[in-house]
Formats: sequence, structure tokens, C-alpha cells
Amino acid sequence: MTALSSRVLRTVMREEAFYFFTSIGNYTGQSAASLDEFLQKIKDMDIKSLEFHLFREDFEKWIAQTLGDSKLADEIRSLRIQKVVGNALRDRLYFVVSRRLKELKTGSALAPSAPSSLASKERSQSTVLRPS
Repeated sequence: MTALSSRVLRTVMREEAFYFFTSIGNYTGQSAASLDEFLQKIKDMDIKSLEFHLFREDFEKWIAQTLGDSKLADEIRSLRIQKVVGNALRDRLYFVVSRRLKELKTGSALAPSAPSSLASKERSQSTVLRPS
């Protein structure tokens, strides 16, 4: 496992965990202290919470700054830019996080993250999402 994988896949202290809200001051009672836990929470989390955090850029900030995964943060940024909402948001967010988890755990596609503009260009050229 690489240093990047170890950093991204680690469990953080509760002070650094992601806390899910549906709006300012409305805590859902749910948090995630690892990318694995974050993925599991996506499945059952209130859509309002997913939309709230996506459009505030909370997911991409936590993943980039706390977990250190700029590649996944860029993929989530793309969902925000595309204004994905509702169950489509849940499905696509689950897909990009689970795909990245698989990459990190198996060691595939671990090249350094491409600059945001290049990553955005590559994503815009590939509009069909397929399960891995």
C-alpha cells in the first residue's frame, strides 16, 4: 500500500470526521471517520444532506484537506458543477467513491492526480458511467 493510499484510507479522529447536516444547525446524528464509513453513509443518508454538503463544497474539502485525496475531490467537484441532485446524486456519489476506494485498496490507477483542468477535460469526454 502506498503512502497516499494509507493516508486516504485511514480512520481519522472524531474531531476530523465528516458530520452530516441537512441544513445549518440541523445535524443528522451521522458522521464518517473514514472513506469506507463515508461510502456506507451515502447509501442511507437523507438526500437533503447530500445536496446540502455537495453544493457547499463540504465533501470535496473534507476529502482533499482531511483525507488528502485531490483526485476524488475533483471527481466530486465535477458532480457539483454538473448540478447532480436527488437519487442521481446518491448513485453517482456512491459510484465515484466506491471506484476510488477500489483503486486505493488494489493499488490500481495511483498515479499522481492530474491538474484540475486536465481531470475536468477527461471527465467531460467520458459521459457514460459504468460500474467497475
